[in-house]
Amino acid sequence: MGEMAENDEFYLRYYVGHKGKFGHEFLEFEFRPDGKLRYANNSNYKNDTMIRKEVFLTPSVLKECRRIVADSEIMKEDDNNWPEPDRVGRQELEIVMGNEHISFTTSKIGSLMDVQTSNDPEGLRIFYYLVQGKAAYNRPLWSSLSLDPMHSGNFSPGCLCLLNVESLSNLKPQAKGLP
Repeated sequence: MGEMAENDEFYLRYYVGHKGKFGHEFLEFEFRPDGKLRYANNSNYKNDTMIRKEVFLTPSVLKECRRIVADSEIMKEDDNNWPEPDRVGRQELEIVMGNEHISFTTSKIGSLMDVQTSNDPEGLRIFYYLVQGKAAYNRPLWSSLSLDPMHSGNFSPGCLCLLNVESLSNLKPQAKGLP
């Protein structure tokens, strides 16, 4: 894949979830071309309610996300030989970068052993590393974001702090009228 222009379209959605005794439980991230990061976490364990957060990312963060995805070479992969979603759960990854569009679906991956014993260990390893924590300095894609205290609700690249449920739960909503 060639060098991406900074203004090329970039969209990414990652979903992991299952349906079990607590209903439909899932985690979903969506990076939109307008800079909006949408996050949803649904767990009905002990009657928890769904967490939904939306924040706007700075252009430099979107650029870094594009770089991480491009460097992973995930856009060259094909999920035809990956494990099908099953009762344990499913993962979905959809990415648009410039004129390229991919959409992957596979089962939940419990460990690197699941990757190594699959029919496409190299391709699935790239997917696993990108979404589970080995891309971007041994952190998932979204971990290269840290809260910028000077701009409440905006993100900027920083010390590669893990973006987790606690940090998202404490975010203030973006003020209306701001980009």
